[in-house]
Amino acid sequence: MNKDKRREEILRIIRKSCEPVSGTKLAGMLGVSRQIVVQDIEMLRQDNKDIISTSQGYLANRTEKEFKRIFKVRHADDQIENELNCIVDAGGIILDVFVRHDVYGEIRTALCLSNRMDVKRFLENFENEKSSPLKKLTQDIHYHTVVAKSEEMLDTIEEELRDNHFLAT
Repeated sequence: MNKDKRREEILRIIRKSCEPVSGTKLAGMLGVSRQIVVQDIEMLRQDNKDIISTSQGYLANRTEKEFKRIFKVRHADDQIENELNCIVDAGGIILDVFVRHDVYGEIRTALCLSNRMDVKRFLENFENEKSSPLKKLTQDIHYHTVVAKSEEMLDTIEEELRDNHFLAT
C-alpha cells in the first residue's frame, strides 16, 4: 500500500471510529511502524484534515460537515437488522442506542455502525453473547443518535424509518 492510500485508510478508520484509535493500533492494522502513522497523521493535518490527538489516540473532529439527529424507534427483535440497514443504507452512521428507563434514567451504549458489514458484525456479536436488546427494558421503544453529511440525508433516513414503520410516536 502506498503512502497516499495508507493515509486515506488512516482517515477512513479514524472517521469511522466513535472512540480514539491509538497509533499502535493503526500501525498494526496497516502493517507499518507507529512512527510512520505519526508522520502520516501530521501530513493529513497539513492537508487540512481535522484530526484530534488525545491521550488515548486519534479522533476525527465530527463537528465539520456532519449533521446529527436522534430517532425514536420501535420494532420487534426480528426487525433489528432491517432497522439498522435502513439507516446505514441511506448514508447514516449510528453512533449509539439508548433507552429512557423510569427508574434507571438514560442507559446508552456506543454502536458506531456505518455500513451493512458493521451491522452484520454487531448482530453476530449480539447472538454469540445471547444478550437481550436494551429496548426490552422499555417496551421496545429506544433511540438512535445518527450523524450524516447533510440534513437531506437525515430526512431520507427518517422517511425510510417511517416507511418501514419503525418510527415511534
